[in-house]
Amino acid sequence: MTRKLFGTDGVRGQANSYPMTAEVALRLGAAAGRHFRRHGQNDHRVVIGKDTRLSGYMIENALTAGLTSTGMNVLLLGPVPTPAVGFLTRSMRADLGIMISASHNPAADNGIKFFGPDGYKLSDAAEAKIEAIMAGEISPAKPENIGRAKRIEDGRGRYVEYAKTTFSGREMLAGVKVVVDCANGAAYRAAPEVLWELGATVIPIGVAPNGCNINENCGSTHPETAAAAVVAHGADLGICLDGDADRVMIIDQNGVVADGDQIMALLAARWADAGRLKGGALVATVMSNLGLERFLMGRGLRLERTRVGDRYVVERMRAGGYNLGGEQSGHIVMTDHVTTGDGLIASLQFLAAMAETGHPASELARQFEQVPQQLRNLRYPRGQEPLSAVAVQAVIAEAEARLVGRGRLVIRKSGTEPLIRVMGEAEDAALLTEVLDGIVAAIGAAAPAV
Repeated sequence: MTRKLFGTDGVRGQANSYPMTAEVALRLGAAAGRHFRRHGQNDHRVVIGKDTRLSGYMIENALTAGLTSTGMNVLLLGPVPTPAVGFLTRSMRADLGIMISASHNPAADNGIKFFGPDGYKLSDAAEAKIEAIMAGEISPAKPENIGRAKRIEDGRGRYVEYAKTTFSGREMLAGVKVVVDCANGAAYRAAPEVLWELGATVIPIGVAPNGCNINENCGSTHPETAAAAVVAHGADLGICLDGDADRVMIIDQNGVVADGDQIMALLAARWADAGRLKGGALVATVMSNLGLERFLMGRGLRLERTRVGDRYVVERMRAGGYNLGGEQSGHIVMTDHVTTGDGLIASLQFLAAMAETGHPASELARQFEQVPQQLRNLRYPRGQEPLSAVAVQAVIAEAEARLVGRGRLVIRKSGTEPLIRVMGEAEDAALLTEVLDGIVAAIGAAAPAV
C-alpha cells in the first residue's frame, strides 16, 4: 500500500487548507481509532499533545471527535514536547499517541504525528493502513460505546520528572548558567523547569507563545537569537529547541552554534569509551557531514546512514540493536531513554559531559572538522515538479560527474514543506559553490515562481 496523505513525519500542511483541515483531522482521527481499537474491549486510550499554534485547538477538537466516534477515550495533555507524547503513550498504557505540531515550520502550518502503543512513531505500512481506512466507510462505535475525553493536568509534570532522571545529579549543575530558547513552542514551560530544578541558573527566552509566534526568529532554526543572549549574559551554554522540542542546537559560551552532527559525535565517543554504545555504530542520515563519518572511523566506530527523517533513523536503530542516532538538524535519538528525538534530554547529556569533564562547551561542541558543506532550500509552487524537468536532471548529472571522487550531492524534496533541499559536500569549496549555483539556477528556471 502507498501513502498519499502522510509525509516523512506524519501529516503536515498549512492550517485550514488541505490536508490540515478540521474535516480531514476528524476523519483521520476516526480512521486511526478504528485501526487501533482492540475488539471486545472498551478501555481504549489515546493521548493527544500539541504545541502552541493557534490552529492546534481546531485540530485537537476535530481529532477528538473522530477518535471518540470510534470508541476511543481521549486524554488531552495540552502543550507538551513531542517526546513527551511518545513517553506518555507507553507510560499511560495508551493504544495510540498523537502530537499536533508542525515542528520547526512557521506558525501558519500544522501537523499530526502518530505514535504506536510502544511509544515509537508509526511505520510507513501502518500509516498506509490508516489511509486505506479513510478511503472507505469508517464503522462508528455503537452509541453506548462512544468514547470520552478529558484533560490530563499532570502530563507535563510526568515528563519533567522523567527527564530529570536521565541526568546523574542536580548538584552537578550548581553554578552553571544556561540560556534556553524554547521557540515559543511546546517546551516553553517544561524545559526551563527541568533545568532550574536540576540546579542551573536559567535564562529563558522564547517562552511567551501567543499562538502565532512559534519558531519566529527564535529556536533551533534561528539560533542567532540565543547566541546573542549567551554572550550578553555570560552564560556557559545555550540550548535552542524547535517548536515541538524534538530538535536541539547547542551554543557554546562564545556564541558559536553546534549542530546535531557535533552533538552525536560527542555522545558516540563518550558512550563508546564507557562501553554503552551498542553495536559500535551511530545511525544518522545521508545529510550528516562526511567529517562525522571520518571522526567515527578514527575511533573504530561506524556510521550507519539512512534516508532523511528521524523515524527512519529509529527504524534502523531498532532493526540493528543500536541505541544512538539522529540527524544533523538536531534530532538526537537515545533509545536507552526515549523513543524519538528529544532536544531537552540530549541537552542534559551535553551538560553531563560538561559537568563530568570540567571542559567548557566550546571544547565539547567541536569534536571534528567539518568537510565544507552547503545546503540550499528552494521553495517551489505546490503542484509543480521541477526535479522532473529534463534540463534540471541534465544539470544534476553533470554536477555529479564533476564531483566524482571529490564530493557528493544529496538532492531531495522535503517531506514536510514545498521545498527542494540541495546539499553538497566537497573539500574544494569553490567547486562546490559553482556546482550548487548551477543546480539552483536550473531549478529556478524550471519553476519560475520559486
